[in-house]
Amino acid sequence: MHPSHCSCGIDVHAHVVPEHFPNYIGSRLPAEWPSMAPAHACHRHVMISGKVYRTVSDRCWNTARRLEDLPGMGLARQVVSPMPELLSYWMAADDARQLLRYTNDCMAQMVAQGGGRILALGAVPLQDIDLAIAELEYVVKTLRFAGVEVGSNINGVPVGAARFDPFFEACEALGAAVFVHALRPAGMDRLVGPAPLQQVLAYPGDVGLAAASVITTDLLVRRPRLRIAFSHGGGTLAALLPRLQQGWEVFPALKESITASPAEQARQLFYDTLVFDTPLLRHLVERFGATQLLVGTDYPFNFHDRTPVQRIGAAGFDEATAAALVHRNAERFLGLHMKETIP
Repeated sequence: MHPSHCSCGIDVHAHVVPEHFPNYIGSRLPAEWPSMAPAHACHRHVMISGKVYRTVSDRCWNTARRLEDLPGMGLARQVVSPMPELLSYWMAADDARQLLRYTNDCMAQMVAQGGGRILALGAVPLQDIDLAIAELEYVVKTLRFAGVEVGSNINGVPVGAARFDPFFEACEALGAAVFVHALRPAGMDRLVGPAPLQQVLAYPGDVGLAAASVITTDLLVRRPRLRIAFSHGGGTLAALLPRLQQGWEVFPALKESITASPAEQARQLFYDTLVFDTPLLRHLVERFGATQLLVGTDYPFNFHDRTPVQRIGAAGFDEATAAALVHRNAERFLGLHMKETIP
């Protein structure tokens, strides 16, 4: 059976919102501390700073409902990570650590309920590198998660910045996969229209700049065993890359600061398939390589790809390429075939 006709896919980009949020433990409740409010039917409002941030369904926390939806999407397994706004980099680090520990433990319960069909990427308070590494060790060593989700920027600092290198060193040493998701993107002041344009237009721009920052700082030259993936097909990176490559060849300053070809570095990164367009998906495979694309859906939010595996089938890839995109690349990214090295 052609891989695009089976229910064997692995979705690396799906989100969780806990059914409840914990009470704050401390003397002063942060303004950004999330809470839940009733909505309609099986939905609830996620409240942040006294406003409705997003209305979500019980598929965000109900493992059984989630599992029911996988076969229809062509999926055998799904990797869950927190709704990005829950990463909480803007909170005091100790406050964020409380919230993220709770969220990580909620995802661990979902993994336990999933019977092998649910995997997880944890969250860490990257505004404090030491606390982030401590939580990374907890989610990898204790919870046995495949890795972590991080934002495209941490309070405006791109993920490739040098200050985060100790964290990525720890990820490499632990064999932890890193999934970079768009978060609080740059350029919001240039959008004209309603709020959903943040997800539609600004997210891809921020992801593209995040991926570029990893290339321009030689992260994978220094950390060659690091497995790092970017949401939304790498955003604008595919369009930026030819300019970056040409600039690298033309400007001595770029040649001096970037020690390996940007085009070659880009083919060491991973990217999800969440681009909603078959010709663009083919272009990403050509640009980045058939070994680097992973199924991503953004499930269970309304703005998600409901037919990710069928879309790969529609692109006309040969069987080996389709199998790579549908599940084999994800298996490699997640380290599912690696020997156990964590004590």
